[in-house]
Amino acid sequence: MQKPIVVVGSINLDLVAGANRIPQTGETIIGDSFRTFCGGKGANQAVAAARLGHPVAMVGNVGNDFGTQLRRGLNDAGVDTTYVNTVEGPSGVALIATGRRGESSIVAVPGVNHHLTPRLLEKAAPVLGRAAFLLAQLEIPFDTVDYLAQFAERNHIPFMLDPAPARELSTSLLHRVSWMTPNETEARELLKTYITDAGHNSYAVADLLLARGVKKVVLKLGSRGCLVAEGHRPKEHVPAFPVKAVDTTAAGDAFNAGFAVGLLRGYTSARSARFACAVAAISVTRPGAQPSMPTAEEVDCFLEQHSLAVSNPASSFTLRFGAV
Repeated sequence: MQKPIVVVGSINLDLVAGANRIPQTGETIIGDSFRTFCGGKGANQAVAAARLGHPVAMVGNVGNDFGTQLRRGLNDAGVDTTYVNTVEGPSGVALIATGRRGESSIVAVPGVNHHLTPRLLEKAAPVLGRAAFLLAQLEIPFDTVDYLAQFAERNHIPFMLDPAPARELSTSLLHRVSWMTPNETEARELLKTYITDAGHNSYAVADLLLARGVKKVVLKLGSRGCLVAEGHRPKEHVPAFPVKAVDTTAAGDAFNAGFAVGLLRGYTSARSARFACAVAAISVTRPGAQPSMPTAEEVDCFLEQHSLAVSNPASSFTLRFGAV
């Protein structure tokens, strides 16, 4: 029997307004659609991994308002919700605006996600201890993420951290992370350093992240794919798949789930990243977070149709660090 991927994180209801474009600060525009979806970075990753055919368990909180709906969304995808707690208070909510080109802006209100304490993780120890991979994000309290990292280290379980929403992290936590998966914005926040010259490309950024103590890094570069960096091994750039984006919400969550599933299938890190890029590419062609997640069959078919080879060209990615 396969050990499960265990996701510890947020469970939200997404309120999604579509318009021709995202409004600027202080601007009101007229939208053309409104829908609600089950979401939350943790729940999105759990659903994505389950759709890819791997057993998944979720550890998190829902409120006593529409928590039943959120739990049902996880169950319908095949996620084990034994350790999803119903807590007095409001469930997490995300207000999402999407534009015609698939761009999005998000404001997340944590609700009872912020009551996911280390004590609740202690109660979930039976499922955490059986995990093949532990996945977490930063929409839950930092103390809980730190507790999970220590648990993973003690029990020799690979720990993947998606550092979103972006914030600075302690060195002690970074040393316990097996795989860090920041995007460009999150990398800026993690490093808190000004890098302005053209020599500091994605390769240099990955080196800086490794120097902070993270064992392995996948730097997500959006439409440019990702960069896989593992210690002193040669870095590998994995290109993205060209698709027409409808909604980029949860593309990073789709990627993380795909990467974890790929590694557990026994793929190399580069092949896992290519698989993850395919999962994310399919997800952005569909509206919503969890409804956009593809099945394993869809991903395999997509990869057959796209004969992109994993390559390692010099990256032109330049980060300019400053206010985020």
